Amino acid sequence: MIELGVNIDHVATVRQARRTYEPDPVIAAALAEQGGADGITFHLREDRRHIQDRDVELLVQTVTVKTNFELACAADVLSIAVRVKPDWALLVPESREEVTTEGGLNVLGDDGRIAAAVDQLKAAGILTSLFIDPDVNQVAAAAKLGVDAVELHTGPYALAKREAFDVELDRLRRAGEVACAEGMRLHAGHGLNYTNVRPVALIEGMIELNIGHSIVSRALMVGMRDAVAEMRRILDVVAA
Repeated sequence: MIELGVNIDHVATVRQARRTYEPDPVIAAALAEQGGADGITFHLREDRRHIQDRDVELLVQTVTVKTNFELACAADVLSIAVRVKPDWALLVPESREEVTTEGGLNVLGDDGRIAAAVDQLKAAGILTSLFIDPDVNQVAAAAKLGVDAVELHTGPYALAKREAFDVELDRLRRAGEVACAEGMRLHAGHGLNYTNVRPVALIEGMIELNIGHSIVSRALMVGMRDAVAEMRRILDVVAA
């Protein structure tokens, strides 16, 4: 069975548009669990553009499936992760100029920062993963750091068309082979949706997929009718 991690960041994005208290990503996480999520993923960015410190605290306390804390190799968020102790920590690159994560960590070019973050997280008893591009050399470098898993960046695959689709899928397969041979769990995510997820799920050795934007987008559509109907019922009672 492929494990499904649901990323709830963009529920918080909607909330932060008004800087209010709804929609609450903590409630969204509970609903995702009810829908069959095997894990809840959340990214505490340095600029706090969506998930907030309060969310992290409550998510780790209330989520009953596994928690997957995305973070950069930055001292302040690392200290939070070590204190709250999620089940998993996923180290990702981060730029304040980007709209969303644009690529994987450059493990090959690590100056010691990634290695130090991995050591700090593992010392706290947190399972650790690296978000990397589907490059066999990056996978091999990740294995040398002793991480428990790699999450392959599926963004280029998700955007690929025609012949490029097969090329990107093959990159994911080959990177996956190396990850499995090195004894790491194989995860993948970024840009996966209801139409392109199946080929990635079928990659040999794939254990977990982390999907956020597509699920939140879908929820806005299929959940809107019930939300409007509920408001309609309230107003109908008032008018009666």
